[in-house]
Amino acid sequence: LHTGFVLLVLTLFFGLDLSRADFLTAAIFTLLGSLSLVGIGMMAAILPLLYVERGAQMTFVLQSLLLLFSGVYFRIEILPHWMQVVSSFSPGTYLLDGVRRSLMDGTPVTSLLHDIWPLGVMAVVLIPLGVWTFGQAERYAKRTGKLKRVG
Repeated sequence: LHTGFVLLVLTLFFGLDLSRADFLTAAIFTLLGSLSLVGIGMMAAILPLLYVERGAQMTFVLQSLLLLFSGVYFRIEILPHWMQVVSSFSPGTYLLDGVRRSLMDGTPVTSLLHDIWPLGVMAVVLIPLGVWTFGQAERYAKRTGKLKRVG
């Protein structure tokens, strides 16, 4: 709903042309990208659990790094080579590329398979990894008494 409102404002007040947009492809990328980011979110959620005093700040740092390496602040192509390599491991890189191309150019999903398959692989790997990591952190927090603290 929020995204729809932003697109409406951009179209009405800033002349964003969505006449060629492929909304189905954008929706597919958004869904698959969201699934890919769930695992990262679960892993980030352990930081406040383990580090009550500074865990929330650590999640903000993680979020900022994810946005930087995904091409939100700068195009991936202008980043230093080592950052481009790191970007290839971020689901946000493929999510943003797919949504941008589908909305701005109307590129169909069949032409964006090079962005779809990494998102699928990341979703399949990161969700179970996030569940496992969170479970390990929860057991550690219970064993060390960190769950009994009042923040």
